[in-house]
Amino acid sequence: MTSKIIDPYGSELIEDYVKIIKEFGLDSFNLKEYPEPNRLMRRGVVFAERDMKLTLKAMKEKKPFYVLSGIMPTAKKVHFGTKMVVENIAYFQKHGARTFCLIADLESAAARNISLEEARKNALEFQIPSYIALGLDPKKTIFYFQSENKEVIKLAYEASNKITLNEFRAVYGEATPSRILSALTQIGDILYPQLEEQMPGVIPVGVDQDPHIRLTRDVVRRMKEKKFFLPSGLYHKFTPSLDGEMKMSKSKPNSCIDLPEDPKEACKKIMRAKTGGRDTLDIQKKLGGEPEKCIIFELYKQHLIEDDKELKQIYDNCKSGKLLCGEDKQNCCKLITQFMNTLTGNTEKARKNIDKLNFISFK
Repeated sequence: MTSKIIDPYGSELIEDYVKIIKEFGLDSFNLKEYPEPNRLMRRGVVFAERDMKLTLKAMKEKKPFYVLSGIMPTAKKVHFGTKMVVENIAYFQKHGARTFCLIADLESAAARNISLEEARKNALEFQIPSYIALGLDPKKTIFYFQSENKEVIKLAYEASNKITLNEFRAVYGEATPSRILSALTQIGDILYPQLEEQMPGVIPVGVDQDPHIRLTRDVVRRMKEKKFFLPSGLYHKFTPSLDGEMKMSKSKPNSCIDLPEDPKEACKKIMRAKTGGRDTLDIQKKLGGEPEKCIIFELYKQHLIEDDKELKQIYDNCKSGKLLCGEDKQNCCKLITQFMNTLTGNTEKARKNIDKLNFISFK
């Protein structure tokens, strides 16, 4: 694979995660270092990390550390990548992390032309309830809106003096005003939890978000007087498109399952999904299927089946030719229907309790 700029705004697909680890200077994910690893960690969906030693040390010694993520309050849909981020946040919450969830209303205004009013409405009515429905513990989470957090804005302005335009282009490939403002504000967000107390922190993301972490780390090195800890990163693979491409794409609606989505529509997409089936049923019964090439199995592995033994049984049945693709897709439809119904119910429940959340007051 030739060198590419994989950035939060682009559409390049990652063909080889091993090469990405080397090219981005990441560390391979070390499962043995994580107590009670979650499903994504156990199954290699979390594939890389950046400088996690101090964060893991703080976690194991029960010292202060934080986990942070942002919500882009645009369309009233999220995706499976969001689900993975939330599950990894929940993992660190369970292990004592101070948790911060910011609503990126300034970034959505700059990069997506969404007004602050619309962003607030979207966040309160949909995005935040969805995050809670996907596993975020609201009792352990501190929320804030970028536009209300003057400390984040101050940090963004300070960071602007620590970066050259050429450096910015090297990280993101393009330096439009909206992109610059968005990235600087994200630096402020990532470092904000350390204003009250310097402590290690981790940002769980897809690898396309790593440029924000790299740039923040560069800024921290140039802000020695602040004595900030360098932020760590934890990276998950993308959920592949239903047609077999590397990443689900919003530009190809039939290859992407939204969260939430009508279960019947989701099932129609699943029935068209690429599998690891052979050319004919006879050949598949004789040679077995190829679950490592099957998008249905990938959905099981990443999202729909929690029990490792159950997943292994499906794998073995496919490899032996005992489980055929039609039956497999029907089973997947049942699971996605259950998942969507549960998600919808939990989102509605969280929406009713939105006024009980812990929002930082900046008055």
